[in-house]
Amino acid sequence: MSWYVYILRCGDGSYYTGSTNDPERRFKAHSAGRGGKYTRSHLPVEPVYVQEVPDKSSALKREIQLKRMSHEEKERLIRGERPAAFYPNKE
Repeated sequence: MSWYVYILRCGDGSYYTGSTNDPERRFKAHSAGRGGKYTRSHLPVEPVYVQEVPDKSSALKREIQLKRMSHEEKERLIRGERPAAFYPNKE
C-alpha cells in the first residue's frame, strides 16, 4: 500500500506537513477542522505538495526531511525546484 507525504498551505501562509495512506480523506479532515491541532487554528488549508512513497516508514522519514526545511525551501519544492535539503535516497 502506498503512503503519501504532503504539505498544506494554511490561511496565514504557513505550511503544515504530514503523511497518510489516504490523502483525499486526510485533506477533507484538515479542511473540516478535524485534521490536526495546528491546522484547526490556521484554516483554511490547501494541499500544495503531495509525494507518493512506498511505505509508512518512508513516509515518516520524508515527513521529517520536509519539516526540517525552511519556509523558503518548501516554497521552492512546491514550485518544482529542488531545494538543497532534498535528498530522497540518502539518510
